[in-house]
Amino acid sequence: MTIGLLRLILAQVCLHAAMTGTRLAAPLLALREGYSATAVGMMLSLFALTQVFLALPAGRFTDRHGLLLPLSIAVAAATLGAALAALFPTYTVLCLAALLTGGATGIAVIALQRHVGRAATDATQLKQVFSWLAIAPAAANFIGPFATGLLIDHAGPVPGDLMGYRVALGLLALLPLACWMLARGTVEMPAARPPAGAPKPRAWDLLAQPMFRRLLFVNWLQSASWDVHTFVLPLLGHERGLSASVIGTILGVFAVAAAGIRVVLPLVASRFSERAVIAASNVITALVFAVYPLMDGAIGMGACSVALGIALGAVQPMVMSMLHQITPHARHGEALGLRVMALNASSVAMPLLFGAAGTLIGVAGVFWLVGAVVAAGTRSVWGLQVPPQD
Repeated sequence: MTIGLLRLILAQVCLHAAMTGTRLAAPLLALREGYSATAVGMMLSLFALTQVFLALPAGRFTDRHGLLLPLSIAVAAATLGAALAALFPTYTVLCLAALLTGGATGIAVIALQRHVGRAATDATQLKQVFSWLAIAPAAANFIGPFATGLLIDHAGPVPGDLMGYRVALGLLALLPLACWMLARGTVEMPAARPPAGAPKPRAWDLLAQPMFRRLLFVNWLQSASWDVHTFVLPLLGHERGLSASVIGTILGVFAVAAAGIRVVLPLVASRFSERAVIAASNVITALVFAVYPLMDGAIGMGACSVALGIALGAVQPMVMSMLHQITPHARHGEALGLRVMALNASSVAMPLLFGAAGTLIGVAGVFWLVGAVVAAGTRSVWGLQVPPQD
């Protein structure tokens, strides 16, 4: 790993942690002020909803302007969102903070992924750099909520005091500035221009490419599997009589396993193709979902959680590597935007579908249904092909 890549990884951790910290503080503060669970759920949906609408324009913007300008906009939005929440901690402002920090994270992710993908020189390096970069969200998902929780409990006169929330959100507003300090010295990659006289690009042009559609579908399968585990595991654990701390630990080991495999992937990237890794992940995911509901105790469920974390954690770097190889250089940002838009739209809709399905067929039935869909989707993985490199 180069110093430049390390700085970009740390930059993403800082900005992403500002969003994950706000995502913890805002709903807790709303509940403290007496707002209902429905109101809190609507607020949480805003973190992902912004990215559904901003992802594609942000991708096109990064194709035209590179890394630093989109990143500076993301930094400004995240800082503004957290700072406003610290100064005016009302429900309306907290919703605005959710929109700003969520949108900022989406813009930053697209700009950073496009930059490191274009900086890679071959397929092996693509897998390596995306494996390293994928560690950043996992680290931020721990650092942001952990630090925010400590500040909420200990920065005020009493635990959970409004002052604690203000201090937490105020310090979260500084994290995006650290992101900018880390990334501002990055050298921009040469602009990739479309051929002269080429028609104005449209998103449909990318979606019309069979290989891009196939890759997006395969990525959606893995994303839906991640969502169903996060959403349904607490319900399954409750059915089994497990405590909240045990259920939280099972979810925690899933996150640790997903991050851990991304540390290992750069070391073995040259030995396995993207298609082989994704196919193995599909098979393991389907098998884990088949046996997960049969586990009665925490140890068995924890083992399933670790296996699932390893399988799903390995997918994103492989998908990103293939995406950069099958799309034109001048449209990498747009392709990344389409991917972010599709996955975030799924993350907004899937919990509603999982909830309805759980009511009809039970929690175990949801695991088995999704596992069957993932298993059937393995055939699509084998159809993935990277065009020959010049």
